[in-house]
Amino acid sequence: MDRTEEEQIEHIKDMWRRHGMPILLGAGLALVAVVGWKAWVNHQESQAASASSAYQTMLETILTAENEAAKTRAAELAQQLREDYGSTRYAEFAGLMQARLAVEAGDFAGAETVLNDVIGSTDDAALAEIARQRLARVLAQQDRADEALKLFDAEVTGLLRAGREEVRGDLLVTLGRDDEAREAYQAAIEATEDPRNRPQLQLKLDDLAEEA
Repeated sequence: MDRTEEEQIEHIKDMWRRHGMPILLGAGLALVAVVGWKAWVNHQESQAASASSAYQTMLETILTAENEAAKTRAAELAQQLREDYGSTRYAEFAGLMQARLAVEAGDFAGAETVLNDVIGSTDDAALAEIARQRLARVLAQQDRADEALKLFDAEVTGLLRAGREEVRGDLLVTLGRDDEAREAYQAAIEATEDPRNRPQLQLKLDDLAEEA
């Protein structure tokens, strides 16, 4: 029995001599990975919290804006949020708000740039579609309705489709393509869950019928 125990001890020592360092190295790498992951998670949570606070400040500035200086400050806050927290969803929402403020200020080129940035950076299909619809209206303000129509190649469904078809209808009316506009407005009505909530669609359709 003593000999067997001695052999086992020697076997363990031999195994340690041959494999001890790789085991230690593997354990060390695992520890580093765990610590690194926790640090990354903590950083992400901290970024999200800071971005949320910055977004809230921006919204409050917009809601209480009583003059152009306040709106300019709100736009600056939106830009700062996008620069500091570009990896968060709040930055994308801030981009939409910044574009709206640019439109209100008559800066359609600036709004176009911001909306293109949002479309190019987001992985949220719904948010990208909203940005495309707003970009289409911005392009129309710059007499680029034909270009705006080309934004709507991919298919969408539900309320997003209703919004898109309404925008398409407006663009087609601008271009004098009334028959196609009627089809777009009708498609928007059909895509709306309760058409009574979107009476302006029926009004637009009726206006075209009266002109026909």
